[in-house]
Amino acid sequence: MKQEEVIKVFEEKGALLSGHFKLSSGLHSDRYLQCALVLQYPAIAEKMAAALAAKFAGLKIDLVVGPALGGVTFSYEVARALGVRGIFTEREDGRMVLRRGFSIQPGEKALVVEDVVTTGLSTKEVMDVVRANGGIVAGVASIIDRSSVKPDYGVRFESLAKVSALTYKEEDCPMCKSGSQAVKPGSRK
Repeated sequence: MKQEEVIKVFEEKGALLSGHFKLSSGLHSDRYLQCALVLQYPAIAEKMAAALAAKFAGLKIDLVVGPALGGVTFSYEVARALGVRGIFTEREDGRMVLRRGFSIQPGEKALVVEDVVTTGLSTKEVMDVVRANGGIVAGVASIIDRSSVKPDYGVRFESLAKVSALTYKEEDCPMCKSGSQAVKPGSRK
């Protein structure tokens, strides 16, 4: 899938929003991507996952790991496209952990998959979980890269599309200064 096609799908599904948003990172932004509105359509999720999996063709991957909640559906679809297991991490007492009996065997090569990357914080937390369990992070992937500076994960990073959005620390947000109230439509409240 080309970037233009991915963006068009987000626009058609009402998943690329404009306004004043508080992101899960705590930053404020003028644009928000509600991936769940796109991923609720299995055929679209399957097509995007296959396109992203193809970018890692030839790389040995044993499992795909995504963060709950946003990365669960898409990481599963990427795992299916690659023919490997798909698991997810969850927050417990503020920390990303493996739960539900999920495990990573020492030496297993993991592809870490997100729906949207902004600061890369959640992605790095998932990478830490993989490594803490003896796994090897083989790469990082996302549907959308909305970072202002391409994240450096120390491994290959691929996305299907890049979306530019203004982001601000809350105290520097011009929308807040003009009296606008930020909304938080994401999964982490």
